[in-house]
Amino acid sequence: MSTPYPFTAIVGQDDLRLGLLLNAVSPAVGGVLVRGEKGTAKSTAVRALAALMPEVAVVPGCRFSCDPAAPDPACPDGPHEGATGVGRPARTVELPVGASEDRLVGALDIERALAEGVKAFEPGLLADAHRGILYVDEVNLLHDHLVDLLLDAAAMGASYVEREGVSVRHAARFLLVGTMNPEEGELRPQLLDRFGLTVEVAASRDTDLRVEVVRRRLAYDDDPEAFAAAWADEENALRLRIAEARALLPRVVLGDGVLRQIAATCAAFEVDGMRADIVMARTATALAAWAGRDEVTADDVRQAALLALPHRRRRNPFDAPGLDEDKLDDTLRESAPDERPPGDGSEEPDPDSPDGGPDGGPGGGGGGVPPQGGAGDDGQAAASDRAEGTDDGAGPESGADAPGSGGRGGGEQQPVAAAEPFRTRMLSVPGLGEGAAGRRSRARTEHGRTTGARLPQGALTRLHLAATVQAAAPHQRARGRSGPGLVVRRDDLRQATREGREGNLVLFVVDASGSMAARQRMGAVKGAVLSLLLDAYQRRDKVGLVTFRGRDAEVALPPTSSVDAAAARLGTLPTGGRTPLAAGLLKAHDVLRVERLRDPSRRPLLVVVTDGRATGGPDPVALAGKAARLHGAQGTASVVVDCESGIVRLGLAAQLARDLGGTAVTLDELRADSIAGLVKDVTAAGRAA
Repeated sequence: MSTPYPFTAIVGQDDLRLGLLLNAVSPAVGGVLVRGEKGTAKSTAVRALAALMPEVAVVPGCRFSCDPAAPDPACPDGPHEGATGVGRPARTVELPVGASEDRLVGALDIERALAEGVKAFEPGLLADAHRGILYVDEVNLLHDHLVDLLLDAAAMGASYVEREGVSVRHAARFLLVGTMNPEEGELRPQLLDRFGLTVEVAASRDTDLRVEVVRRRLAYDDDPEAFAAAWADEENALRLRIAEARALLPRVVLGDGVLRQIAATCAAFEVDGMRADIVMARTATALAAWAGRDEVTADDVRQAALLALPHRRRRNPFDAPGLDEDKLDDTLRESAPDERPPGDGSEEPDPDSPDGGPDGGPGGGGGGVPPQGGAGDDGQAAASDRAEGTDDGAGPESGADAPGSGGRGGGEQQPVAAAEPFRTRMLSVPGLGEGAAGRRSRARTEHGRTTGARLPQGALTRLHLAATVQAAAPHQRARGRSGPGLVVRRDDLRQATREGREGNLVLFVVDASGSMAARQRMGAVKGAVLSLLLDAYQRRDKVGLVTFRGRDAEVALPPTSSVDAAAARLGTLPTGGRTPLAAGLLKAHDVLRVERLRDPSRRPLLVVVTDGRATGGPDPVALAGKAARLHGAQGTASVVVDCESGIVRLGLAAQLARDLGGTAVTLDELRADSIAGLVKDVTAAGRAA
C-alpha cells in the first residue's frame, strides 16, 4: 500500500481542511462537498483524512464491519452477540463514477435464491464504507440511478438489495465526501442538500505558497516514506486533537440564544427545509469542541453558516454558491440575546475582522467561503448594472448586415442581458436510444418500465421472473424434479429489458449577427436559449454552443455537462456583422462528427436559433441550405427556433427547418403554455427525414 500524503503537509486550503476535520470530530455533521478547479489537492486531502480517523472496533470475520458493542441484529453475517471485537484503521472507500449498481450495493445470486432459497450475497462498496469514509471523486458526474441509491443509504443509514421478492439489508452509515469541478456540471439539488458542508477551493495566486506546494510535492514523490516520517509528529498531534475534540463533543452546550441565531440565519437566507438548521447546529457544536470550548459562541454560528448554507441558497443551476457576509453579520447581530454576561465568549463578530472562525492548529482557521465571480446578490446586481449600461444605439438590421460591417469586429455591439427565462416545451429525439440515463428521449435503460426479456450478457442484474419460469418449465421432468421447488439452470435465466429516458447532446447554434443585434430582439433570443439550457440541466443533457457572425463561426463552448458554463458564455456573447449561417451549420456538423466518435451512444439534438437570413458571399441562402441538408442526411434531430419579427416575414427559418429535416417553432411556440403538440411535431419531422 502506498504511503499517503500527510494531511498536515497540505499548504493553505484552510476551509477544505477545516471542513474535513469537523466531520472527523462529528460525523453527524453530514459530510462535505469540495468544489473547485482541478489540481487543488481535493483528492489528496480526502485520502489523507483516513489516517487521522480513530480506529474502529469490528466483529472478526464480519464483512459489514459490525460494532461488537452494538452489533446490527439484521446483519447478513450475524448474529454477533457476545463477539469480541478487534481494532482496525478506518477505511476510505472510493466510488468510481462508472461503477455499476451491483458494485455499489452488492450482488445477490438470483439463481441460488430461486433454486435453493439461499440468500447468497456479495457485499458492495456501501458495506465496505460502513463506519468509514465514502469518497466520490467527480460526484457531479455520477449516474442518476447510483445517486438515488446513495441518497437512500445516506438517509436511512442502511442499504437494501431487493430482487424479485428476495431482499438483503445491512447497515451503511458513512462519512460522505465528494469532490467536483463545477465546470463539468452541477449536482442534482437532492444530492447537494445531503452534504452537510461545502467548501470552495482554488489554487493560490501567492508566489511563495505555490513554491512551497511544489517543493513539498517533489519531496514526497522522491521518497514518500521519508516525507511522511518528517511530518509524523504533526500528524500525531492532529490525531490527538481530533480524539480530544470527540471526547469533549458530548459536553458542549448549545444555548437557546445561539439556537435562535441559527434559526434566524436560516430563515433570513430562505433556505429550503430544516436540514440546514440541524447541520448548522451540529457544525457549530463541532467547532466549539475543535477549539476546546464547552459552549457554542456566535463566532461558531457564523463559521457554521459559511460552511453549511452557501450550497443551499441556489434557486437555479446558474446561481453560484455564496453567502452575503454583511447580511450574515447583520442577522447574527439582530438575533443575538439582549443580555449576555461579560466575557462569555459570545461577542458579536467584527465585520472588519479577517478571521471569522476559530483559530488553532492545521485547518483551524476557517475563514469564509471565497466569493466567486458574479456570486451573491451584489455580483448579480453588478452584472445587471453592466448590462444596463450597454450601448442602446443598435442600428437597423439592414445597416448591421451592410457591406463593410462583415469583419469579426465590424459593427460589433456590447453584450445585452437575457430576458427572463421561461418553462419550455420538451424537445426530444425520435426513436429509441441507448445513451446515458437522463430525462429527455426514450431509451433502453437499466431502470424504467419492463418491456421484454433477453438472455443475459454477463452478470444478471434484472431478472424477468415470468420469462425465466417459462424457459425452465419444459425441462422439469428431464431434470428429475420431485419436490415443490423449481429446478433452474443458468441458461434458463432471462434478463429484463427496460425502457426509460436518456440524456442527449443538445447543441445550440446561435445567430449573433447584426440582423439579431437589436437590443430587445437579442435579449429575447438569449432568454429563449437560457430557458432551453435550464431545461437541459433538468433533463441531464450535455450541451454545446456554436455562434456565428461576421465572416465565420466559432465553438463558444465545446460539449460539456456544465450547463451553467454555457449560460455564462451566452451572457458575454457579443453581436454584430454579417450572417454566415452556412459556416455555423458546418461548424456544428464538425462538432457532432467528433462527438459521435467520442460518445456514439449519446444522440444529438440540434437547436438552431436564427431568423433564417444568410449574408456574405455568392448565394449565401443556397449555401446554408446545402449545409443544412448535410445534417438531414445523417438523421440528426433538429429544431429551428424562428426569431424573425416584424410585419414582413420572409419565412426563411421554415425553409431551413425543411432542409434540416426538422421543424421550426417561433419564440412564442417554444413556451410550455403555448401551442400543444410540439413534441409530436418534432418527432414526426424527424421520422419523415
